[in-house]
Amino acid sequence: MRTSPSADPTTHHHVTGLARTGVRRRRALLTAAVALVLTSTAPALPATATATTGAAAGAAEPVDLDALFVGAHPDDEASTLSTLGQWNEDHDVRTGVVTVTRGEGGGNAVGPEEGPALGLLREAEERTAVGKAGVSEVFNLDDVDFYYTVSAPLTDQVWGGDTLEKVVRLVRQTRPEILLTMDPAPTPGNHGNHQEAARLAVEAFYAAADPKAFPEQITREGLRPFAPARLLTGGARGTAQPGQSCASAFRPANPAQNVFGVWSGRASPSRGKTWAAVEREAQRTYASQGWAGFPDVPSDPAQLGCDFFTQVDARVPVPQPGTAAAAAPTAVLDGALTRPDGTVPLGTRFGLRTNGFDVRPGAAFTVEVAVTAPPREPLGRSTVALRVPEGWQATGSGELGRIGAGRDASATFTVTPPPGAQAGRARVAATLTSERGGGYTDRQVEVSPAVRGAQQPLPQVAQYEKWTAEVGVPHLRGLVAPVLTLPSGGARQVGVQVTNVSGAPRSGTVRLDLPAGFTADRAEAPYSGLAAGATTTVPFTVTNTDPSLKTSNEGGDYAYTITTTSQDGSATSRPALELVPAATVPQATAAPAVDGAEGDAEYAGPALNISRLWEGSACASAADCSGTAKVTWHDDTLYLLVQVKDDVLGTRLAAADCKRHWRTDAVEVTLDPRGASENTSTTFKTAVLPVTAEGPPCHLRDADNRQGTGEQTAPGMRVAATVSAGAYTVEMAIPMAVLPGAVDPAHLGLNILVYDSDTQDRTGQTRIGWSTWGGVQGDPYRWGVATLPGYRPPPDRPTTPPDPVIPDTVLSSLDSPQSLEQAVRVRLPLAGGPAATEGGRVVSASGGRDAVRATLRADSAGKAHLFVRDAQGTAGSRVVTVPGRGTTTVTVPLTRALGSGGAVVAGWEAGDGGTAASRVTVR
Repeated sequence: MRTSPSADPTTHHHVTGLARTGVRRRRALLTAAVALVLTSTAPALPATATATTGAAAGAAEPVDLDALFVGAHPDDEASTLSTLGQWNEDHDVRTGVVTVTRGEGGGNAVGPEEGPALGLLREAEERTAVGKAGVSEVFNLDDVDFYYTVSAPLTDQVWGGDTLEKVVRLVRQTRPEILLTMDPAPTPGNHGNHQEAARLAVEAFYAAADPKAFPEQITREGLRPFAPARLLTGGARGTAQPGQSCASAFRPANPAQNVFGVWSGRASPSRGKTWAAVEREAQRTYASQGWAGFPDVPSDPAQLGCDFFTQVDARVPVPQPGTAAAAAPTAVLDGALTRPDGTVPLGTRFGLRTNGFDVRPGAAFTVEVAVTAPPREPLGRSTVALRVPEGWQATGSGELGRIGAGRDASATFTVTPPPGAQAGRARVAATLTSERGGGYTDRQVEVSPAVRGAQQPLPQVAQYEKWTAEVGVPHLRGLVAPVLTLPSGGARQVGVQVTNVSGAPRSGTVRLDLPAGFTADRAEAPYSGLAAGATTTVPFTVTNTDPSLKTSNEGGDYAYTITTTSQDGSATSRPALELVPAATVPQATAAPAVDGAEGDAEYAGPALNISRLWEGSACASAADCSGTAKVTWHDDTLYLLVQVKDDVLGTRLAAADCKRHWRTDAVEVTLDPRGASENTSTTFKTAVLPVTAEGPPCHLRDADNRQGTGEQTAPGMRVAATVSAGAYTVEMAIPMAVLPGAVDPAHLGLNILVYDSDTQDRTGQTRIGWSTWGGVQGDPYRWGVATLPGYRPPPDRPTTPPDPVIPDTVLSSLDSPQSLEQAVRVRLPLAGGPAATEGGRVVSASGGRDAVRATLRADSAGKAHLFVRDAQGTAGSRVVTVPGRGTTTVTVPLTRALGSGGAVVAGWEAGDGGTAASRVTVR
């Protein structure tokens, strides 16, 4: 789980002045310093720009945060709560959480709620969970949670272009020094919503500081550009070990990467248990997601690990890798919120930039190191020294002279790697020495030969690599292992992308060295006259000649070597081929009877093994969970017979609750008509529950081109099931006309997945199937391949899929009393949107037995969302339209008697789209 060296940071880290009030005082000074350094001419935030008004409006200024976590759904922050809790308890760090969606697209293990009602439930779970770590601010952006996908491009398409604007607005409003987020890379199984949330956070880190980004936030709303000090993603790639030394013992896969860990085995003095145990209690709060049954964490702290954080960028000095400071619980805070002994004052900016990320052996490049002193504190006489890998040369003067308060200084160096420098990532670092203390910063570069060759990337990976270049974070590229899928016993074209990073044309060869069981149409191929900075693709046809090799995650990746030569030498890369299962689907002589049983000669094809584990707990035995499937076709219909061994049936859901099939036992069939979909929005995915509370099976479509009940979304599809002791059989007929496009009979993407639940709490434990990889249900690229000899789709059937139907039902923060109450408390508008320029507010309320009368005062026409609240929650609500300026009295009916502490909280929706919130006590 986590890591961190010392239960007492003052012993090993020598941190000074970390009393809670001290951090808060320095935070105020640092915020002023950042604003002065970056935006000395920007206007101050006017009082009229605040979003909350009313008798109980709260503090005079909007909330000022120390750290901000950006995630996609409630529970995305759950693995960081051990750290956030420690920071809050030990150093008074105030953290907020941005949740782009409320998770309305997820399942519900505790009740029938879905859509906005589920969003309200999941928001409440999140607020309770993060509260255990001392986090009280949760900002929902009201974007739609549509379904599980591994595609960031699809997520971006669905969320739209204003989500970044909302994140930037929140950063400028709350002014966090530390920005935390998720993994932005399309690593296998990584939710596309998670990827996109992380990319939004990375972009906001830079855009929030840029006055040219969303300038209307500055000119119209009175906000100021703000530059967070540090940006980190949660998690890390590398090898870890549990125990108190987990932070110092971590070995990153990329040794030039800065990874910091916070040990979860430290005990919380106020809670009397380890922070890992506190975090687990918080995670169990997400009962709707089936987390209530999470097991206890180990009671032995030596078995507990670290929360890890990987640094993306920093504008301030950071702990030097390999030192005690870098392994301390405050390593992420240092330079931004905490100041270890001997380091420069908070508010000091210290950064290093190179004139390019790709550097060549023997070729010089420049490095600029820049320092800015805090606005009210000089650094005095200062110097910087450059640190480069052994054998590299660095020239230039690091003398900066005397740096006065608020003043800048910089030094430029020339760095030359040796001609034989090893290809790969390297760290270029700088240390600052001043009369007020020292500091450290660094930057990654990639040593690259003149010409390099790489296997063609997957579409999502290519899009991600392009994004890293556009945003200016090239060190985030290369996080995804290069793989291509190949059907067992089949062939495909593999393109090798050859890139010339030198300054002159190059020619040479590309050679493939394949593992046993694979051959190529040629071992070597030439390229010639490749211009400087250009890329060309050299194609090879690769065949799997040994179909007995294991497929899916059982076989792993079949790595091979690409060697690319040029006049300057050679370079190698190590991509991999992933074998997916393949099947020939025979034509049936007659249409099978869809009755849940295999009749004589109905299915002539071989039985497919669908017992491979892809997620969850391993099957205890074949009797616990295993299965086979047979597939055939007749006329224009696909038939499947799936036989599953299952010793315990899961929850019998009501037929009306035939959705979110992963909550119980189910068989899912996925079909990609052309076998080339980037995401599931152009595919057909159906699930069959073998039994319902009423008895018969039911079927549905989910996370595909059109979701909903089978009767509505797959007209003509038929299902049947038989259930016996320790087994069930599902049979289905799928008209190929309901698929989103004509089937390519030579390359139909196919997968058959089994969801196994052995409990009655609407949670699943095991997932098995045919083509199995983590997150494979959302990744059509890793589905198996089927051929249908003799089948020809109707000539008038289009090959282009129709536009997908994407769920768009989402809870508005105006209809969330929890969000409204927070907006009042923190004095900010709702959902990352702008404040209403002409607001409306509730100014008084009086109660009776059956209703509450609330008086509204409006500056213009708008809509008021009113909630009567007490300690038990909402006792009544109403939405009213206010025609114009003036005072309006509204009667809000009560659904129950109002308890003590009753209040009316109101959300105001202005005609210009801005929002405000207010609250008054019921008299």
